Amino acid sequence: MLRNIPNILSPDILWTLQAMGHGDTLVIGDANFPAQSMGQRCHRLDGLTATDVLEAVLTLFPLDSFVSDPAQVMQMVDDPEGTPPIVDEFQRIIDRVADHPAKIAKVERFAFYDLARAGFAVVQTGEARLYGNIILKKGVVVT
Repeated sequence: MLRNIPNILSPDILWTLQAMGHGDTLVIGDANFPAQSMGQRCHRLDGLTATDVLEAVLTLFPLDSFVSDPAQVMQMVDDPEGTPPIVDEFQRIIDRVADHPAKIAKVERFAFYDLARAGFAVVQTGEARLYGNIILKKGVVVT
């Protein structure tokens, strides 16, 4: 056991977060997200929500402060200007927990999938709320 590490993060996820470098991306996906077909590491946390996983990850993971959009979500297909309630919750978590809070950027659905395929890893959750997917770009750890 270790201290100050959220207990919902498995040893494999901790390894992934540590192995990632500056600029690498992590996808936190909902239960509908095609995580296995993205082609890279896929960790499953089926019993957890995307918001709980986001909060746990951000306690250890610095957001990139050198880019304007270190957190990205998928636009709603039928309302690109709209914001699903879960995205508002993602933003509140980022504002409260992230070392470099940033405004979440919205990305068109297929562009989001392209970004996800290029990512370092996916953590698939059991999130049932629609559009419960977010991409995080890792920043630099300053000691």
